[in-house]
Amino acid sequence: MNQLELQNVSFSYNEKKSILKNINLSFQEGKIYAITGKSGAGKTTLLSLLSLLQKPVSGDIYYCDKNLKEMDPYKYRSTQIGVIFQSYNLLPLLNAVENVMLSMDIASLKDVDKKKHAIELLEKVGLNEEDIYRPIRKLSGGQQQRVAIARAMSYSPSLILADEPTGNLDSDTEKDILSIFQKFAHEDNKCIIIVTHSPSVTKVADYVYRL
Repeated sequence: MNQLELQNVSFSYNEKKSILKNINLSFQEGKIYAITGKSGAGKTTLLSLLSLLQKPVSGDIYYCDKNLKEMDPYKYRSTQIGVIFQSYNLLPLLNAVENVMLSMDIASLKDVDKKKHAIELLEKVGLNEEDIYRPIRKLSGGQQQRVAIARAMSYSPSLILADEPTGNLDSDTEKDILSIFQKFAHEDNKCIIIVTHSPSVTKVADYVYRL
């Protein structure tokens, strides 16, 4: 069964300019997908559709055989998918653990030691004990991206959407982040969709879709 499937999806902001036209794509669990294309091709728009921030003008998108039109957008975004932004979108006055725990609160995660789970995730993405209690504003870009990944994974979504997640990182840090994505996809069976301009990302992806 496909994790996500797009059937004849089109999107435009006005009648004169079509951003996406009759897109048919499928995504499966345990795989990394890279979405590439020129600026303005609709890559970020596609992520907005997949995360229910926008709705297609025509066509249908299915998540585990359920039409997104019939799903509650807030519940879908807070429990079924994790989103990773290029700008991280972390709360700067909180530390790494608090940022991850807040995400679990929003997802109404129960019957779990949230602090313990947050620490385990942060360690899994490569942060040490000192860093996980450091305020976000005092962490490097690479460290903040690791926190963003841990936050996205905190409620165990089956699908991860990432918008240029390595765009602001140096090559060594990019390799580390991509290694984390590979482990989540191939070992934890997550479906990871990455919008990117980076050749390094396309090299590690199982599939590359060009818009």
